[in-house]
Amino acid sequence: MSAAMTEDEHAREISAGWQNQLYEALRRNGVSQFSYVPDAGHRICIDRSIEDKDVHSVALTTEEEGVALACGAHLGGARSVLLMQSSGLGNCVNFMSMVQGGRFPFMTILSMRGDFGEGNPWQISMGQATIPILKAMGFIVLEITKPEDVVPTIDAASNMVWKSGQAVAVLLTQKLIGAKAF
Repeated sequence: MSAAMTEDEHAREISAGWQNQLYEALRRNGVSQFSYVPDAGHRICIDRSIEDKDVHSVALTTEEEGVALACGAHLGGARSVLLMQSSGLGNCVNFMSMVQGGRFPFMTILSMRGDFGEGNPWQISMGQATIPILKAMGFIVLEITKPEDVVPTIDAASNMVWKSGQAVAVLLTQKLIGAKAF
């Protein structure tokens, strides 16, 4: 960290590094459609997808729309990722039965709330239920806790989704993204 850089600026720079690597890994693995409900944990990935003329970036009004978009993208020969916060998972459960019933390859990346260091009591219940819900829906769950694990985890998830036809949820834990102040 340079003398002129504050601790907050240094933390943002580190965060931007792994978030840029996340986007680049998704693109390198053929993702051409990004759907999302705006979320600070996905800000850089969302912004980059909006700026990238070679991808479709779709803002959603609710998370379950992204499940249908991803299934449709697969039917059209494209690769899609749904970016959402863990608190949005509850909106998707019924639609995720379509992923399993139709045996769609599916990737979602969730920025976690309600885990390590969470100060907002309203986020705890859904944050703690996220992994059990995903597993009950037949998803493979991969967690990222350190910046150096972002690329290998996205590469592993991509293989599982697009080579093995699995439904995979990648969790960006609060150890990685940091707990929001409340």
